[in-house]
Amino acid sequence: MENLDTALLLMVVGMVTVFAILFIVIYIGKLLIAMVNKYAPEEAPARKDGTPVPAPIPAHIQAVINAAVSVITHGKGKAARIEKV
Repeated sequence: MENLDTALLLMVVGMVTVFAILFIVIYIGKLLIAMVNKYAPEEAPARKDGTPVPAPIPAHIQAVINAAVSVITHGKGKAARIEKV
């Protein structure tokens, strides 16, 4: 019976330790994300009217997308507009 008590105590201590460490990791991660977003925000270029300008898609990526559309549609389809989401 004494071995069972020791085993249960070790199990509870281990589970509480794992829970505490996971809790600390999660909240330190959230704090780090908040600090990075606050002090180093992502800069986005803007037009004169204030709307953001999408980054241009490189020509080789456009060629790959156009080739994929052509293969999938057997030459009948065409990519009219490609936008980065």
